[in-house]
Amino acid sequence: MDRTITPDKVAAMLKNQTPMTLLDVRRASDVAADPSSIPGSVWYDPDKVTEWGKDLPKDRPIVVYCVRGGSVSNAVLDKLLDKSVIAQYLEGGLAAWKAAGNGTDDR
Repeated sequence: MDRTITPDKVAAMLKNQTPMTLLDVRRASDVAADPSSIPGSVWYDPDKVTEWGKDLPKDRPIVVYCVRGGSVSNAVLDKLLDKSVIAQYLEGGLAAWKAAGNGTDDR
């Protein structure tokens, strides 16, 4: 499985109601600066992934995203993969999601 998934693929999964868990793992300061989020996502503090990561489902895909799909997403993804979680991160993060014309929710 690839480490990344495109915004178009995630949008299609949401449209088709494909079972998945969508995690917003932006730093708290980034969420405060821009409270918009991908519909259906849940925010988790990326610095506490060792605490909440153990409770994630292992029977469906997990997609994580940060602001631009860089170091935060990669760090969280590595920890999830170490726990045998089926996970990928969103290429380009929330910025790419918006650039692709996909809608957002406000927290």
